[in-house]
Amino acid sequence: MSKTKLNGKEYDLMDPVENNQYWTKIAENVLLKRKIVKVEYMKDKECNEYMWYKKPITFILDNGTRVIAMQDDEGNDGGVLTCLTEDKEEVLPVLSVKE
Repeated sequence: MSKTKLNGKEYDLMDPVENNQYWTKIAENVLLKRKIVKVEYMKDKECNEYMWYKKPITFILDNGTRVIAMQDDEGNDGGVLTCLTEDKEEVLPVLSVKE
């Protein structure tokens, strides 16, 4: 299935432009106008449950949504976030998980 609807609009996910528009809308629906209320690194126990070796940064939004930095879209391990401003680039790294 290459076509899907979101907010009444149909997107052809096989078309790169429409695929980008679709996933941008999904991201906007989840993140836009939300407030980050908590920031923390994932606990070792939880990383072990995911079978991850890298501990990523996570944050909680004002509606309870938890955002987790992952290595890839398959969730193979924790990943980094890069925060860019006009003046600097700050990488929030992954940390080691204890066995």
